[in-house]
Amino acid sequence: MIYAVVLLLLLALIYGPSLWVKHVIHKHNRPLEGMPGTGAELAKHLIDRFKLEGVTVEETSRDQDYYSPSEKKVGLSPEVFHGKSLSAVAIAAHEVGHAIQYVNKEPISELRDRYSGRARLIRNIGIWVLTCAPLIGAVSRSPALIGLVAAAGIVAMLASVAFHALILPEEFDASFGKALPILEEGYLPEAYFPAVRQVLKACALTYVAGALADVLSVWRWLAVLR
Repeated sequence: MIYAVVLLLLLALIYGPSLWVKHVIHKHNRPLEGMPGTGAELAKHLIDRFKLEGVTVEETSRDQDYYSPSEKKVGLSPEVFHGKSLSAVAIAAHEVGHAIQYVNKEPISELRDRYSGRARLIRNIGIWVLTCAPLIGAVSRSPALIGLVAAAGIVAMLASVAFHALILPEEFDASFGKALPILEEGYLPEAYFPAVRQVLKACALTYVAGALADVLSVWRWLAVLR
């Protein structure tokens, strides 16, 4: 019984944040009457307002919203690009918040450049190590070696989560240092702001929640190794 409880708590810790992020965004994704524009229209307006020269807004073909500093592009998923919901508006403002950070060369924007590439590299190394573990085990026939390789892969995946946590200040600045103050300047009625704050918090936690969810794949690899 105790093992089942521990397992459930572990799964909640790993997968709970990702489910919460998706729930919040879906909850406030209903189109609202009277919304003056779509997420894309708001993003373009803010880019013009803050004179973010060279920054463009494009619809992505996947369910992902982001700002690419190298391309100077705000990428919005179809639901956000065409949406007239609180989620669409808040997400668009969050991504423009990242554009403001980079165009203005704010020190906080260096966090992503410094850590996100390393996080992806470490995650890929972890996956590669876990993929090679069965082959290493078949060749060496050493349970101890397999355990060592599996442990290295798991540590690499957890390190990826840690690196994503390091860029949280940048994410929270995009949400609550940029997007929320902008939206409070008359873009939305005050009654909507409790919901908007929820969506902006979900935006800030998206990468960490995704990294935690990736850790769940470790259990599948361990099942294969067994």
